[in-house]
Amino acid sequence: MAARPPGGGGSAEPEAIEFGIAALDARLGESDLAFPATSGEILRALDHPEIPYDSKGRTIELAAALEEVPQSEFENETELLDALYPVFDEARRGGRGFLDGLRNALPF
Repeated sequence: MAARPPGGGGSAEPEAIEFGIAALDARLGESDLAFPATSGEILRALDHPEIPYDSKGRTIELAAALEEVPQSEFENETELLDALYPVFDEARRGGRGFLDGLRNALPF
């Protein structure tokens, strides 16, 4: 998932803001993680990151996201990303609690 930030009227094209699976994929690409890998190995390789899950910059700890996935070992990166997609999607849709739902409803 990625979204373009609002334009400032300049002629230069803005960079995309990465969030969700796209942000995690970028972090994985920068790491030296080798698959198959366990949840613990993934967290250590990525230094226990917080991953943005929406274009507003709200984040979820990768450790918390991995706890919501029924498996703890992943054969490859695609399997990891596929398993985590519903977690990021649920967070983005507002399933993260009452206060996040309220923040999503407000215009600021």
